[in-house]
Formats: sequence, C-alpha cells, structure tokens
Amino acid sequence: MIPTIDLAAWRTGNPAIERIVDTALQRAGFLLVTGHGVADELRRDLRVAARRFFRLPTEVKQRYAARIGGRGWLPPGVEANALAEGTPTPPDLKESFAIGPDSSTGDPAVDAVWFPPNVWPDEIPELQAVAARYVAAMTRVAHDLLELCATALGQERDALTRLARNPTWTFNINRYPPLSEVGRPEPGQYRIGPHTDFGTVTVLDREPGAGGLQVDVEPRGWMDAPYDPAALTINIGDLLEHWTGKRWRSGRHRVLPPQPSAPHEELMSLVFFFELDHDAVVTPLEPPVGKVAGLDPVVSAPFIKERLDAISV
Repeated sequence: MIPTIDLAAWRTGNPAIERIVDTALQRAGFLLVTGHGVADELRRDLRVAARRFFRLPTEVKQRYAARIGGRGWLPPGVEANALAEGTPTPPDLKESFAIGPDSSTGDPAVDAVWFPPNVWPDEIPELQAVAARYVAAMTRVAHDLLELCATALGQERDALTRLARNPTWTFNINRYPPLSEVGRPEPGQYRIGPHTDFGTVTVLDREPGAGGLQVDVEPRGWMDAPYDPAALTINIGDLLEHWTGKRWRSGRHRVLPPQPSAPHEELMSLVFFFELDHDAVVTPLEPPVGKVAGLDPVVSAPFIKERLDAISV
C-alpha cells in the first residue's frame, strides 16, 4: 500500500518509479524513499545533540520558548494538530525544537513571520552545526522529490522548484515523551492528532515504536506506517495536493499516544516541512491531469499561515 522507491535509481533514469509515485500519492500521499544520500551518522549525531537539549531543565528550555511558526522550543501543550481538521482535541503529547531558513526578503513584515532569526541554545553548542548539515541534506532531498513529483505528472522538471528560489520551510525535532512522564492520555489525545501537513513535501526520519506513526490509506483506513531504518518517510501536504488539482492526496496521519505496553518508550522524529517561496502563486493542474476542474490559484504564505494558526492552542 505504501511503496518504497529508490531515489538514486530515479535520478539515473528509471521511469517506472514515476508511475509508482503517481499511484501511491493518489492512495495515501505517502512513500518510503531509499537512495536519498543522507548519512546515518548525520541523523544519529543530530539526535544525540537534540536529546541533550530536551534533557535540560524546563526553566532553561523556557529561555528559548517560541510560538507555533516561530523558532526555538515549542513546549508541551502549545499545539493540537487535529484542530486543523476542526476536531476539538487536547494538546498533542510532544515537545519540539523548531528551525527555519535564515535567508530574508528585506521586507520586515514578511521576514518577521517567515524568516525570523533562529534561536540556538548556549548549553548545546554543537546543535547549530549538526542541524545546519542536516537541513542542507533535507533541502537537497526535497528538491529531488519536487522534481520527481513534477515529472510523474508529465510536467516540466522544474515546474515546482522554480517556485522555490527562497522557500519557506520548517524543521521540527519532535520528542514524544514516555507514558511514565506524561501520565495517562486524555480521551482523544495523541502524540500528534490526526491531520495533514500544509506544504509540498514532508521528509521524515523517525524511530519506530508502539506509540508510533499511523497513516490513513484509502480504502483501508488507519494502518501502522511501514518502517525501514535505511529509508526516509515522505508525505505530501495540502499545497501540493492543491497543485495537482486534488489528483494526489495530502497524506493524513497521526502519531499514537504512548502505550501501556511500552510505558518507558521515548521517540524522536526529525521532520522537515518544505514549502515554496512565500509569494509563490500555485495554479492547480486542470483535468485530465488534475482531478478537479476550476480550483482557484493560491499564494503559498497565506495558504500555510491559515493552517498554522488553526493548530495553535
């Protein structure tokens, strides 16, 4: 149901991969990707530095606290992703450290929202350098994926990447605390509630667990996401779904709450949300490539911002 594709094989000209991608993104909006070129050591080193940050006392982490869409520490209780679907829900059972692009447009109003300065903890000096290397690797993967998505639909290879010259993106390091720390979840409470992502592609490096990722796959419904330690998990977001004229499905997913069967399970996910330029105009593909005719063009920044505001607690 959720296939694994070899990105390196596609780069060298295997067209069968494009057909697999088209089918998978219509059904679930999810893929596993190998051949991505991201070193295991880089992922390991980033987790080591991030865990050192999350182990700091709350009063220390509070110096770096931010709101959703900002840069720095997102404490427990500030985010409920299911609110984006209109579902009243308790806050998600996680804490995060958020990083964004350090480029700017020169427009203070735009930069304040989309390109604010990153915040780096003095106590963990190695975090900035390893995160920068990781983000550079994720950006390369995201560009390859956007080119793959374009060619899978018979479009020009740069149909999407030419809208991402100075893109907005967010990199979240998510820590999912154990049951022994957070206590029994409230009814309807998840590590991350059911939702779709907002941008183009999300590139996820995750750890498997009892309270892990589930994907909503048509027509089956919720299923545990397949896991391969060598692969990155990819899903598309609302903006890319819109560009395809709803041919492809923004990948709906959730992260289960901590489970009684694994009360000490702590997981960490590295989540790179890639978007487009803040002022990029996204014009949906019309049938027969697109599924729905007559969808209006949207501008990337307000499209994303509306969704970010919806999940803030």
